[in-house]
Amino acid sequence: MIRFAILDDFSGSARAAAPWQRLAGRAQADFFTDHVRGEALAARLQPYDALMMIRERTPMPRALIERLPKLKLIITAGMRNRAIDHAACRERGIVVCGTGTGQDPTVELAWGLILCLARGIPAEDRALRAGRWQDGLGFGIRGKTLGILGLGKLGAGVAKVGQAFGMDVIAWSQNLKAEDAAVLGARRVEKDELFAGADVLSIHVILGERTRGLVGARELSLMKPTAILINTSRAAIVDTGALVAALQAGRLAGAGVDVFDEEPLPPEAPILKAPNTVLTPHLGYVTRESYQVYFNDALEDLEAWLAGAPIRLVEG
Repeated sequence: MIRFAILDDFSGSARAAAPWQRLAGRAQADFFTDHVRGEALAARLQPYDALMMIRERTPMPRALIERLPKLKLIITAGMRNRAIDHAACRERGIVVCGTGTGQDPTVELAWGLILCLARGIPAEDRALRAGRWQDGLGFGIRGKTLGILGLGKLGAGVAKVGQAFGMDVIAWSQNLKAEDAAVLGARRVEKDELFAGADVLSIHVILGERTRGLVGARELSLMKPTAILINTSRAAIVDTGALVAALQAGRLAGAGVDVFDEEPLPPEAPILKAPNTVLTPHLGYVTRESYQVYFNDALEDLEAWLAGAPIRLVEG
């Protein structure tokens, strides 16, 4: 009987999300709700033949893979995972499989962050509980300019909601064409115009060599002091130090952030003390519906691999 590990199940939701009892007599499934690194991680994973990664919560580099002699299968939630060294897996004969994603709730979270910041919802909630009534003054978004950095599937979804709210939508990315933006009801602008014109700037580019550090001190300095920035994509796209400095100096009205340079976020992280922020623990894809897809597909992946016919292969 093989051993199968489900990593980083922070909310303890994986066990109830799929009928794991189907593995009885074939595999022992262990669920880990904590996150460990380094030597502790290597020691934890050494007994396992197969494991499931919930997106990119635990990196799987070559140095770790080479310390796991029993490992033969990695399942990742979704069909893309930049935290896996796929070349090392191929060399070791490790099969990598993925899952479906179902609905993508990141658009909803992005708008949750936008509305929380615009109307000061978290701050007003805290003030009300402390005995204060109408403690601040938010702003309306109708007629404001929504800037989208990356008008792909997620960016287009955010733009569509913005249009429903009566916002003017502008967008930019390296490959975005004016005619493609127009089809989605947006206006393609140059990069600097995007940052200078947006009242709300939402980031939806994929992390890569061209987008790492794309939003730095210069870009933030172009933004209106009344503007807010939303990042539900990847932390490394934004210079976190520059973002914290802009918030502390009042050069930016607020930031909604769901992704961080180190996750889980350490208690000493400077962004925790930055003013006018709404911070969420990488919840973009974390919903009951997504988890049901992830874990039921992972169970199917494991069963197919046990039967010698792996499915949903991820080549990397």
